[in-house]
Amino acid sequence: MDKVRRILVHVCKDQAAPQRAQFVQSVTGHFSDGGDDEVEVICSLERRQFVLQRGRGTPLKRPAFCPIKHLSVMEAAAIPLDVQQRGVDVGVAIILQTANQRVLLTRRAKELRIFPNVWVPPGGHLEPDETLLEAGLRELKEETGLQLEPEGASPKVLGLWESVFPPMLSRGLPQRHHIVVYMLLLSPLSHLQLQASLRPSPAEVSACLWADSQLVRAVVSSVDGEDGEVPLDHLQTTVSVSQVSSEGGLSDSSLSVEVLVGRAPVIGPDVERVSTGTKFALELWLKSLETSDL
Repeated sequence: MDKVRRILVHVCKDQAAPQRAQFVQSVTGHFSDGGDDEVEVICSLERRQFVLQRGRGTPLKRPAFCPIKHLSVMEAAAIPLDVQQRGVDVGVAIILQTANQRVLLTRRAKELRIFPNVWVPPGGHLEPDETLLEAGLRELKEETGLQLEPEGASPKVLGLWESVFPPMLSRGLPQRHHIVVYMLLLSPLSHLQLQASLRPSPAEVSACLWADSQLVRAVVSSVDGEDGEVPLDHLQTTVSVSQVSSEGGLSDSSLSVEVLVGRAPVIGPDVERVSTGTKFALELWLKSLETSDL
């Protein structure tokens, strides 16, 4: 993609001018003390730059197994020059909350190069001259057919996630590096009302589901990189999903809950699961529900 057409992450520290983040630089690590995997930052869009600086505001997190964090000097040098020169891209993902407190998750098409067959919220790249909200609404419509009016969406940035693909060094050297902005939008409609308007793009989405807070709690309790069973006693063994045909049609189906609480495998090929960044965003969503109930 043409560099001019991409919004890239820039970082600034101690009142210095913003500098373009390097592909092999951990953005979270740039701001953390002692190698912490989560920090708070202030983010802004300035002159086609997504600028991050340290300050109380928005959580920024990377997984403990972030490939950029563990990249050796020799491994960094082995990354192709055209990849190294990409910088760090910006994505926007929408946590769409319905009136009855469910959120929309989509399974990425298996033909996609990055994170195929993985469950995520609708989202994509931030384009030049777009606001974060405009990018999120555009991606939501392109991927799902759902159109929200910005005036009533009550947008709120939940958090930022440092995403690298492949997600672990055991699967190869990094090819893409993003900061994903997870934005909460509120719909006045229930999930059943919104379901009637779903028109997913089969090139990007292979299935959709509406997750309630009970299912989300089980999903976020399955922490990638950790061991231990996830208690599922209080859940049904399957959840309803809408499969997307190659022509874009929807059909009712079911999916084992065990798939959604699966963890990212340390070695070998990836599996169908909820992405690690999505779990981070869903945990923040649960906290927002608790705050709104106070």
